[in-house]
Amino acid sequence: MTDHLPTLGRRWPRIGVTGSAGRRGGRLWPLHALSLLMAGAVPRRLVPGADVEQVDDLDALVIGGGDDIGASVYGGDVMLDVRIDPARDAFELAALERAERRGLPVLGVCRGAQMLNLSRGGTLHQDMYAVYRETPRRRTVLPRKRVDVAPRTRLRRLLGRAVTGVNSLHHQAVDRLGAGVRVAARDQHGIVQAIEVPGRRFFLGVQWHPELLFYRGRQAGLYRGLARAARRHRRLAVGRHHSSDVR
Repeated sequence: MTDHLPTLGRRWPRIGVTGSAGRRGGRLWPLHALSLLMAGAVPRRLVPGADVEQVDDLDALVIGGGDDIGASVYGGDVMLDVRIDPARDAFELAALERAERRGLPVLGVCRGAQMLNLSRGGTLHQDMYAVYRETPRRRTVLPRKRVDVAPRTRLRRLLGRAVTGVNSLHHQAVDRLGAGVRVAARDQHGIVQAIEVPGRRFFLGVQWHPELLFYRGRQAGLYRGLARAARRHRRLAVGRHHSSDVR
């Protein structure tokens, strides 16, 4: 989808999007790509088996949604009725480690938000319905779930509102927060719906799928915010490179 954008690739920030390999992982990729192109960024698809050093050529990173995260990543009990992708788990943790080292802006989507929390030592509820028993077992791609956004958060600034409607396709959820992580949004049942790390230029995870809501301006604002952060990161990186050349 982005092979014919060589000129834009020189001027626009490059943002990688992780996902599963094969056809299953390709279903959401076009929507991420569209959302990033609309935000003024060039998307790059990253899948398990690829060289994780590709992250070093990026200006930002999206950890996408998909299969459940393996219990071995956070010390949970193995459940036989879930679909996992250990190769992807390892690849994304390695990608996040490289992104952290370079200070890359990062957006986590659904599973990706959970992975952001795990990368900082947090844990998950393997089945949120077992903990939040009053939560309806209803999944929808439509923005029918109400989410309350915490004040004075990056998410609040990006969305521009205290309450937003989102889709819901998950059954795992953030449990114990990782180091430096704070809750940016919850739903009416108290389930964590967004996290972020204050002090990082952009490190935000949302439990919903904004790429499925690209037609809603406020949700598209998450990608615009990521693209702005990526452009700033690119300018700073170029400035550091030029300074080292002068020395």
